[in-house]
Amino acid sequence: MAASIPSTMRASQWTSIQGTIEKSLKVNNNAALPKSANSLAKDQTLVKVHYAALNPVDYKLPEAPVVGSMAISKPASPCMDFAGVVVKTSRSDLQPGQAVFGKTEPPLFGAMAEYLVAGRDGTIALPDGVKPEDAACVGVAGLTAYQCIVPNVKTGDKIFINGGSGGTGSFGIQFAKAMGCEVTTTCSGPNVDLCKSLGADEVIDYRTEDVLETFTRSGKRFDLIVDFVGSPELYWQSHYFTKESAKVVNVGATMSLDFFRRLLPIFLLPRFLGGGSLKYEFLTCHAKEDDFKQIGKWMAEGKVKPVIAEVFSLEDVPKAFETLKTGRVRGKLVVKVSNE
Repeated sequence: MAASIPSTMRASQWTSIQGTIEKSLKVNNNAALPKSANSLAKDQTLVKVHYAALNPVDYKLPEAPVVGSMAISKPASPCMDFAGVVVKTSRSDLQPGQAVFGKTEPPLFGAMAEYLVAGRDGTIALPDGVKPEDAACVGVAGLTAYQCIVPNVKTGDKIFINGGSGGTGSFGIQFAKAMGCEVTTTCSGPNVDLCKSLGADEVIDYRTEDVLETFTRSGKRFDLIVDFVGSPELYWQSHYFTKESAKVVNVGATMSLDFFRRLLPIFLLPRFLGGGSLKYEFLTCHAKEDDFKQIGKWMAEGKVKPVIAEVFSLEDVPKAFETLKTGRVRGKLVVKVSNE
């Protein structure tokens, strides 16, 4: 039988963004449960959240004027990545009390609350031996890294990952190695040892070395470029150190007009007028059950382990966002939402 469902829950919420999300969040000890908590649709699951994790999209969308004010229903709890236990489900393959992990889909968010409702593709059984706090890191960052790399490589390929020490990059290095690839990545000096410990074959300190000059000297040619930093300029330099069949996948974005102005010529102009000569993809991840299952399998086998920089309490979610916005986080920031 399903566990009893309370009438209220604790949640970190905002009702309007006053400048920044960290200035707008407050803990509500009597927040209403998700509207569909007691009347789940097909393949939905009500989850009691034990851990949640932060990603840049969790503040970029709410802080965007139109999205924050119109597309997200309020009061809203931020974040999508979660790990917890099933309270109630309309699925036949999950049972109440079963440990799960996954992500919600924007504009739902909702992971910084004791209860959330998630769909089939975003609710995955937690494999034996995987800690829930580790699984909570997978949602956005892990899925993004997976979908950037795994469909685009084969054993023996050479991959360049721009930005290897953050949440997405740290997953990316490990996924590439799990696929049997040779990995080169960039980071700042203090994070070189971290990237090497994750399996990177070559690590370039971008503060002391020029990436293009380093590749020019080595003569290395890559099969795939994955840009987790969000630099359109990297694409325009990539033909100097890639194979003709190579692909560039971009994830990081500043959500500014200038960023997209620099990006558009890749798509709009023919090659002879300065357009792009390499295959290019700007990737936005989507929850996929099979992708989650493979990541969970690698974690259970010890091939992949999330890097957790710090664990916060629900009361300290504003501080967690402040930390995330510094851009200097090694791995993932996790919040303990409720007791197990």
